[in-house]
Amino acid sequence: MKFQEITEKEYREFWENHPLKTFLSAPEISKLRQKSNWDTYYVGVKEKKKIVAATMLLAHKRHFNKYEFYSPRGYLIDFNNQELVNFFTEELKKYIKDKNGYVLRIDPYVIYKERDIDGNIVEDGVNNEKVVENLLNLGFVKIPVETKEQVGWMFSLGLEGKTEEQILKEMKPNTRNQIRKTEKFGISVNEIGYDELDRFQSIMEETSKRKGFSNRKLEYYQEMYKLFHDKNEVKFFITELNLKNYIEGLEAERVEKENKINSLTDAKYNDGAKKNLTNEIASIDKRIAESKEIIEKNGSDVITLSGSMFMLIKPEVIYLSSGNYEEYMKFNSQYLIQWELIKYGIENGFKKHNFYGIPEDINTHPKDYGIYEFKRGFNGYVEELIGEFALPITWHYKLFDLIHKIKR
Repeated sequence: MKFQEITEKEYREFWENHPLKTFLSAPEISKLRQKSNWDTYYVGVKEKKKIVAATMLLAHKRHFNKYEFYSPRGYLIDFNNQELVNFFTEELKKYIKDKNGYVLRIDPYVIYKERDIDGNIVEDGVNNEKVVENLLNLGFVKIPVETKEQVGWMFSLGLEGKTEEQILKEMKPNTRNQIRKTEKFGISVNEIGYDELDRFQSIMEETSKRKGFSNRKLEYYQEMYKLFHDKNEVKFFITELNLKNYIEGLEAERVEKENKINSLTDAKYNDGAKKNLTNEIASIDKRIAESKEIIEKNGSDVITLSGSMFMLIKPEVIYLSSGNYEEYMKFNSQYLIQWELIKYGIENGFKKHNFYGIPEDINTHPKDYGIYEFKRGFNGYVEELIGEFALPITWHYKLFDLIHKIKR
């Protein structure tokens, strides 16, 4: 085995066919990081001139002219091959030290323990405790949850070998009903181009203020578009509703329910049905009035409801970012956009629809449990990754870690 620097072309070809491939380990991400003064290196292990392990290393100058090294989503390697992992790690330590690095961070795209839809560990399922144990034996230390950079728990839906009808049937009834309602409302899901990304950023800005998270700047979305869109690997969507058409549909529904009331006799046993229909008509009237108020307020029949960003790099579609205008959340347009991308994944040969981040340890019902509940409605399974790790290279690691703790 021989450790050496490799070209970006060699790395990309290896990445393209590796089972741990994900957008964060794509060479394009290094171009994004370079905008924030990160350097990029590609290294690997060759055996008989064939690459058997590789990683993209990003390096950023920190204190005292020392560099933090980061391998996004970890090595592209068989983590169960301890001999190879150990060799690669030891060589990386020497390489990074020569580059004036003091630490290597990794967050491997490796499942820790297989879990079901409820987050329970699957008996006799995937178990990578030995992988974690080996990393710790190599000198890696586990990074605390509060300082993690990437998603550690996800929720995914398998698409391989399934039809739209089968997936729709396996959803929770409420989720299926919400999808049908959004289709009935006439909500449209529209892909937007580079020149409209400010619309998406505006939605994310409103959502971030409401939810209390830090929003990305417009430049981030623009860079991601430029880096990935030509290969159809990123898509931005906006959901919209034509309120004029929506009102027309409600008025037709109202007439239909009035006709049902008129068709019922005055027999006592029809009182319950009449009362239910009367309540439904009152609800329709309320929605019509609210919609007319929105038109008057906005001066337009068409309103923007939500926005979403998806990464589409096989084998998975990743639901990366999304936001909603709070006043229009009642239209539940995010159900429709998920369904549209699930259908896209099936049609285009993706193996998985990854709803991405959910709270850790969901069985304790954490603060953002509702995020998991929304995703769970589509059916699928919980994925817990092995976590994030730091490998100290020099004594500076402990000093800088202390500085960061004080800052936090």
